Amino acid sequence: MKKTTPITTFLKTSLPAVIDLSSQTLMWTVEAIFIGRLSAEAFAGVGMAIQIIVVFLSLLLTFIMGASIIMNRHLGARDFWQANHIFGQAMMIGIVMSFLFALIWYSGAIHIFKLIEEGEGALAQNAGVTYLRTLALFAPLLITNFIAVGIIRSTGDTRHSMMVNVLINSVNLALCPTLIFGWFGLPRLEVQGAALAVGIAHSIGFFVTFYLLRRHKVSIFLSFRELAKPNWQSFKLLFKSGWPTTVEQLTWALGQLVVTGYTAKIGVVVLSTQTLFVRIQSVLSMVYMGFSLAAMATMGKNLGAEDSTLAYRMARTAHRVMGVFVVIIVAVMILFSRTLISIFTTDPAVMELGRLAIIFFAAAQIPKALNNVISGNLRGVGDLSWLMWLTVVFVVVFEISFNWISAFVLGWGLFGVWGIQCLDETIRFGLNYIRFATGSWRREAA
Repeated sequence: MKKTTPITTFLKTSLPAVIDLSSQTLMWTVEAIFIGRLSAEAFAGVGMAIQIIVVFLSLLLTFIMGASIIMNRHLGARDFWQANHIFGQAMMIGIVMSFLFALIWYSGAIHIFKLIEEGEGALAQNAGVTYLRTLALFAPLLITNFIAVGIIRSTGDTRHSMMVNVLINSVNLALCPTLIFGWFGLPRLEVQGAALAVGIAHSIGFFVTFYLLRRHKVSIFLSFRELAKPNWQSFKLLFKSGWPTTVEQLTWALGQLVVTGYTAKIGVVVLSTQTLFVRIQSVLSMVYMGFSLAAMATMGKNLGAEDSTLAYRMARTAHRVMGVFVVIIVAVMILFSRTLISIFTTDPAVMELGRLAIIFFAAAQIPKALNNVISGNLRGVGDLSWLMWLTVVFVVVFEISFNWISAFVLGWGLFGVWGIQCLDETIRFGLNYIRFATGSWRREAA
């Protein structure tokens, strides 16, 4: 039997994850293009609503990452019963959280969007509130499916997670313009139509995921017994394994939301351009995360199988693949910047600011991409507290403090936002690289 090389093994796991995760953000990007045709205010309001949703979804990483890290070790050791037990406990908590989030999104939307200034920002406020409240009606199914698919993906079964998300986003792609613009005789619902398309598509995805989990189509199984019987020791283990990642990702998401708030205070043109960049970043971040999750899953399973040599070889392979990929992406963005920006908006002021600022945005991608993969390796070995504290410090110092100085003291606007993010990512990448290269993770794993 022919033995697969590390790069082949890694790509078989990472490429479906890249397609899977990218399909969601690509759909958000297509949605943004449609909404951008309505108005710059609708574009900005919905963009901010999605960032708010991302902040809430970051809270669920306690259960997704915590369960995945534990389950990868059990799967690597061929202990499937314990892996399924952890999965059931994570889903139990996630279902409760999904109803809580639905209530907060619906009742709190009007208050959250007061971050946007009144006056010329009133239309953006209304768009954001409409989008978030409509999506709240589908939140229990959407969020439950988000958790289940996230765990399936993070335990290395990326082919099936890809199939589910591609289906969801294909349905969304068909419904989105139809409901926004009122095609085929349907009413023109604009922003509400976009949210309805998302909700319907994810509800369909929920039932497909349920079928896969109950029919043994994936490596894990959803047991109703484990779902209905709380185990407090397992809850403690999930929180212990997952809360550093949740704090890390929530801190980062809140930091980005604060930065968006800064740009909203500067003006609608800057907010719209920032929203445009955030949309592009969302697509790229999902690609980076696909490689990161593959690195985490392979690292955890190899350590579970007590093969640290292969774990290290796979980690080095992941770094090299990511490096080649991101250099190509940056070159394409710089060469075709005008075309890229024109896809999202026809507003002359937004196009001009975006064209000037994209060089800073592109420069941030290289350290950001490489840092994602090294972070995935460190998560795979359980070095979560390091990643958490590093993110907390850098968000407070760079994203919140330095960006405030940049925006309101120095007046650098959007150029300062992405220049500071480039510096942030570069320094964090350097520190994570040193952490990984010193070999301390090997001693901790032992």
